[in-house]
Amino acid sequence: MRSGGVHHVDLVVSSIERSLPFYRDLLGPLGWHVISEVEGERGETIWYLSGRGTSIGLREAQSEAVPVDRYAVGLHHLAIEVASRAAVDERAEWVVAAGGTLESEPQEYGYMPGYYAVFFYDPDGLKLELLHVADLAA
Repeated sequence: MRSGGVHHVDLVVSSIERSLPFYRDLLGPLGWHVISEVEGERGETIWYLSGRGTSIGLREAQSEAVPVDRYAVGLHHLAIEVASRAAVDERAEWVVAAGGTLESEPQEYGYMPGYYAVFFYDPDGLKLELLHVADLAA
């Protein structure tokens, strides 16, 4: 039996026209090159961006939007592991250049030894994290 990590996560966004380019441009340089369309359970289009065995689905909101509250029931943030600290730094620079908002500059965190990350927000205010954990045995 095959066992692994998270296969996919679907995010509901206010505008596919705004969010799809953001996620495509954020994740493409990290190896997320496959974009596919799937029909959702209500007939809506779900856009999947895929890389390294995991996908992020984007679907447009069908209900009235409410402000994002990371401390209410739901998603607090989405963390994506990248290959190097340099990739964390480069993508943080991209977020700023693209007009995005960093919650914190790239830095080491005490979650575990060698944990280096940047936290930022997508166009709808969803919190994202890019992280790299150094192989300290090397």
